[in-house]
Amino acid sequence: MLTALRIENFALIDSLDISLQAGLTVLTGETGAGKSIILDAIDAVLGGKVNARLVRSGRDKAVLEAQFALSTGLRDWFQQQDLPTPEQDVICRREITLNKTSVRSRSFLNGQAVTKAELESLRQRLVEITAQGQTVQIGSNDRQREWLDGFGGEAIAQQRQRVIQAHEGATQAKRRLEARRKADQDRQDRLELLQLHQQELTQATLDDPAELDHLHQEQQRLTHSVDLQQNSYQTYQILYESDAGGACADLLGKAEGILIDMERYDPAITPILTLVSEALTQVEEAGRAINVYGASLEADPQRLGEVEDRIRQLKGLCRRFHRTLPELIAYRDEVNQALGELSGEGQSIEELEADYRKRQEALTKACAKLTDLRQNTAQTLEAQLIAELKPLAMERVQFRVDLQPAAPGPTGADAIQFLFSPNPGEPLQPLAETASGGEMSRFLLALKACFSLVDAVDTLIFDEIDVGVSGRVAQAIAEKLLQLGQRHQVLCVTHQPMVAALADDHWRVNKQVIGETASDAIPETASEAKNGKSRKSRQPKGKAKGSAATKSQEHDAISTQNQSNMDPKAINQDVTSDETSVRTVVRISPLSLDQRREELAQLAGGATHQDALSFAEALLSQAAQIRAKASRNPIQDKV
Repeated sequence: MLTALRIENFALIDSLDISLQAGLTVLTGETGAGKSIILDAIDAVLGGKVNARLVRSGRDKAVLEAQFALSTGLRDWFQQQDLPTPEQDVICRREITLNKTSVRSRSFLNGQAVTKAELESLRQRLVEITAQGQTVQIGSNDRQREWLDGFGGEAIAQQRQRVIQAHEGATQAKRRLEARRKADQDRQDRLELLQLHQQELTQATLDDPAELDHLHQEQQRLTHSVDLQQNSYQTYQILYESDAGGACADLLGKAEGILIDMERYDPAITPILTLVSEALTQVEEAGRAINVYGASLEADPQRLGEVEDRIRQLKGLCRRFHRTLPELIAYRDEVNQALGELSGEGQSIEELEADYRKRQEALTKACAKLTDLRQNTAQTLEAQLIAELKPLAMERVQFRVDLQPAAPGPTGADAIQFLFSPNPGEPLQPLAETASGGEMSRFLLALKACFSLVDAVDTLIFDEIDVGVSGRVAQAIAEKLLQLGQRHQVLCVTHQPMVAALADDHWRVNKQVIGETASDAIPETASEAKNGKSRKSRQPKGKAKGSAATKSQEHDAISTQNQSNMDPKAINQDVTSDETSVRTVVRISPLSLDQRREELAQLAGGATHQDALSFAEALLSQAAQIRAKASRNPIQDKV
C-alpha cells in the first residue's frame, strides 16, 4: 500500500508531501489542475519514462519518493532478488537530473541503487495504473491474450514458460535442418572447391604467420653479404686491431696505463680509471663479436634463390585468396573444418529431421496443454466478468473469450479475441468494434475488478476511468470502486460527484499563481472567493504540505503548458523579465466534510449554488448509506 508520496520540482509541482490511507481515495479539481501530474509522478518513481519537460523550469533536478507498507509478498520479492529486506517500509526514490545535452535518472530502493529491470519487477507487485488511454488497448488481441493469461495465474504462467522453451528448441532444430539442407544443395561443388583450396594451402606448408617478415630479413642479409663482410672487417679494425695502430682498444689501453700511474698520486682518479677500464672491456668484446659475425657471413646464391622463391609463393597465395598470411593460415583451418562437415561429420539430414519432428511434437503438446488451461480460465473469466458488469448498468451483456487455432509459437497456438454484445438480441462482435467509450470504461473497470481477486498488487490507480458516463452508470462505477477499495488501496482521479462522494479520503488539486504577496494566489473555488474563505482557516483531516514561494522562486520563469515545443536545453533557463515574476504551482489539500460538500457542489453544478449544495448533501447522505451497507456485507476474496 502506498503510504506517502514526496514530489520536488516535478512539472508544475515545486514541493508536495502527501500521506495516504487505505480504501478509496479520490483526487478532484478543475481540468488541467494537475491531478494527472501526481499520477505521472507515481508512474515515474516506479520506472516510468521521463523527459526534460518533467523537471520544473528553472531547476536542474527533480526528486520523487514513494513509501509503501511492507507486505509478505514484498518480503518474498526481496529474498528472491537477493536484496536486503527492509524492516518496515519500502521506499522508492528517483532522481531526474538535467545536463546540457540529455536527461539522466537514478533509482534507489531503501537507499540502494537498483536496475531498471529490478524496479519493473517490483512495480508489478506495488501499483497498477489504469488510464483513459488503456481503453484503446482493450481491442488489441495481444493485450487480450495477456489479460487472459494473467487471470489464469501461476499455472498458465508456468505453462507459457514451457511453451517458450519448447518453441526455442524447435526453432533451433529447424535452423540446423535448414542450414544442412541448404549446404547439401551445393555440397558437391563446394566440396571440390574446398578440396582444391586445401591441397594448395597444405602443399604451401603454412605454419608461421610472420614467415614473410623473416624471409624478407634473410633476403636482405644474403643480398648484401659482401658489403656486410667488408663493413664488419672495418669495424673490427677500428675497435680492436688496426694496421696503423690507431684502434680504439689500443688508445683506451694507453689511457688506462696513464690513469694507473696517476692513481698512485691521487686516489680521486679511481672513478675515471674504472670508467675507462670498463669501456676498454666493452670495446674488446664488441671487436671480437664483430669479427665472429664477419667470419660467419658468406655469399650463398642458392639459399638466396630459395628465399626469393618462397617469398613469391607466399605473396602469390595471398593475392589469390585476398588475404594476409595470418588470415590465410586461419582460412586453411576453416577449410579443413568445412571439409569435415561436408564429408559427413556431424548429424545427417535424417537425424536432423528426426530431431526437428521430436521438438515440434513437444511444442504441439505444450501448446495443447496451454490451450486447455486457457479454455478453463476463459470460462471462469467470462462468468466473473459478466457478474462484474451487471451492476454497472449492463444487466444483459454478453461476453465470450474466443479461442481459435493458430500456428504454434512462443505464446501458444491460440488466436484470442474478446467478443462482446452490450444489447439484447445483438450478435457477439469484437470488443473494439462494438463497445462505446462508456462501455469500454466499464469493461476495463470490471476487468480490473476480476484481476483484483487474483492479483497481488496492493494499490490500484484509476485516471478518470469514469469518463464518458453519467447518471445511474456513474453511480454503479462509484460503487464498484468502493468495493475494490475494500480489497485494495484505490486512488482515483475523477470529475464525477457520485464517485467522489463515496471516497474514504477526498483530496482537491488546484493550480495557484504565487508571487511577492499572498494576495497573488488564486482562490481554489469560486464559492471560496464568494464567501471569503481562506485555505489557512481550514482544518483538514489528512496531511499535505506544499512549499511556500521563496525569493529566488519569485524571480524564476513561469513553467506552463507552452513548454511542449521548446528546446530541452532552454526549458529550465530562468527568465528575469518583470512580466514573469510569478510562478504557477500545483497544490493538493485533504478536504473536511464541509469542504467536501463545497467541492461536490462545484462538481455537480446547478441552477444556483444552493441547489448544488443541496445535491451535494444528498450525495453524501446516500454515500453514507451505501458505505454502511458495504461494511455489513464485506466482499469475500475469491481465488
